Amino acid sequence: MKRRPLIVGNWKLHNTVGEAIALVEGLKRALGDVAGCEVAVCPPFTALYAVRGALCGTAIALGAQDCHWAERGPFTGEVSPGMLRDVGCRFVIVGHSERRQHFGETDAVVNQKLLAALAAGLNPILCVGERARDREAGRTQEVVAAQLEGGLAGVSAARLPEVVVAYEPVWAIGTGTPARPEDAAAVAVGMRQCLRAGWGESSEAVRLLYGGSVSGANVRGFLGQAVIDGALVGGLSLDPVEFARIVEAARSLET
Repeated sequence: MKRRPLIVGNWKLHNTVGEAIALVEGLKRALGDVAGCEVAVCPPFTALYAVRGALCGTAIALGAQDCHWAERGPFTGEVSPGMLRDVGCRFVIVGHSERRQHFGETDAVVNQKLLAALAAGLNPILCVGERARDREAGRTQEVVAAQLEGGLAGVSAARLPEVVVAYEPVWAIGTGTPARPEDAAAVAVGMRQCLRAGWGESSEAVRLLYGGSVSGANVRGFLGQAVIDGALVGGLSLDPVEFARIVEAARSLET
């Protein structure tokens, strides 16, 4: 099955409203045509509404970096999937390793968020990935499969194509040392097998992204792997020229 490439920028804890708008304007100048590739940016919560306005008239989609599992209730400081949909989001990242590491999110919590995001009409981007010690112990496929199955528990075959999965080895995030493309591809093959075993033919529509020190210089190596459908970009998504290079690499492989 041919899957449309997806490039997502995760801005993390960066950018005031003014800085976010300036970044969008820079992206619009640098990106130009994005035909053949889907592009999304995920600003911090405080900038979502402003970025939505700045993206009007472009093909760039809006995403959020996290959500709560409840739609309403006594959850001070949280943001619901419905609120994200209301502000114009299409995507939401769930299960990022920084959420798991710093905020103690378990597979069960990630699963609650993913199911809530689907119920609100969002496309969740489920992040999975092993730590350095898991890799050294030869447990990469085991860890990734467990996170995949845990995060997707209760998702029907009919709804599964609405989910995006991003393989982000924890040891590669923000380190400047990405996985080797062939190693990322091997993990993606295992993920695809896991999805097929659990959900059958509908799993073929799920896009598998790579994330972890992605740059314009190395992204072609990942996107050149038939089993990898795009990239989740962290730090370099804050550089409009570099992010545009990554998007252009995805587009060029499609033309």
